[in-house]
Order: sequence, then structure tokens, then C-alpha cells
Amino acid sequence: MTSNSTSFRPTQKLLWAALCAAALAGCGSNVKLDDKNVPVESRTGTGSDSNASGAAQSQVTPVDLTKNGGAGVFAGTGKVVYFDFDSYTVRDDARPVIDANAKVLAANKTAKLAVEGHTDERGGREYNLSLGQKRAEAVVRSLTLAGATGGQLEPTSFGKERPAVSGSDEAAYAKNRRVELVAR
Repeated sequence: MTSNSTSFRPTQKLLWAALCAAALAGCGSNVKLDDKNVPVESRTGTGSDSNASGAAQSQVTPVDLTKNGGAGVFAGTGKVVYFDFDSYTVRDDARPVIDANAKVLAANKTAKLAVEGHTDERGGREYNLSLGQKRAEAVVRSLTLAGATGGQLEPTSFGKERPAVSGSDEAAYAKNRRVELVAR
């Protein structure tokens, strides 16, 4: 029996399914991080975020944002810039923190800041490291536009590895989507 209609063989069906799955895998996020190869730094030594029973377990110590990390010339300036979900756009409410720190850096050319990008716990590890890096670089751009020099700033990403607060609600997520400015 001969047929003029096109039919797929089992191997063709498998290949077609694999191609569809690969195409859909790239559709996981609505945020376009540009195609630049952005170096990110990982300071974790574990590759697993779950225990034997499958329940999520974090081995990361939360960061205490109430400590005075900006002693000396940065005393009195804000230390944290917050971000919206899945965004690396510096919000208008960050302007006082950016301006105050840029003013200190412009007046003290030997002063340096580590610009540390963080995300909330949602999303994959690699995506969050990249998003944290983009947030840090956005704050660096804002600081340089306000008077700091690039040599005074070191952007780094910690992704979701160093939460400021624990919790899985919007209030905790909002506190964890941040860039911290740390005097060096």
C-alpha cells in the first residue's frame, strides 16, 4: 500500500519532539538580558539546594543590612539600592543613595566600593547570577554618571546565594532584590 500523504517515522517524531522541547526551553523568562558574556562570581561550594527528602534547605547565612559596612568616608550614605521583580533598571527612589555615594567617591579618589548584586530566591542559579551582575553594573553606570570613576567600583553578583531576609513572600523577595554598596 502506497500513500501520497507525508507521515513521520518514529525516529522523525522523536527528533521533532526534541527540537520543540529545545525551542520551548529558551522561553523561560520575560526579561531579556543582553547577549554580552558577563562575568559572574560564584562563592558557593555546593551544587545541591535540597536535602535527601527533597525539601529545600539553604546553607547560606543571611546578610545583616543593619551593620555599618560604610565606615569612614561613607558614613551617613545609604548602602542599598532595591529593584523590581526580574528587572535591573535602577528605580527613581534609589537616586538619593546613588547621588550621596557618587559625591563621596568624586571627593575621595582613593575611596572604593564593592557593588554587590543580589536577587530573590525565584529563578535558576545561572539566571540569578546574571541578573545580579546586571543590577550591579546598572548601579555602577548610575554612580559613574553621577561623578564616580570606574576604577573606584567593582561590580559582583551573588545571585540568590546571600539573602538579606529569609522567607518566601513578597516582602522578603522585595528586600532580597538589591544591590549593596560596600566600602573597600
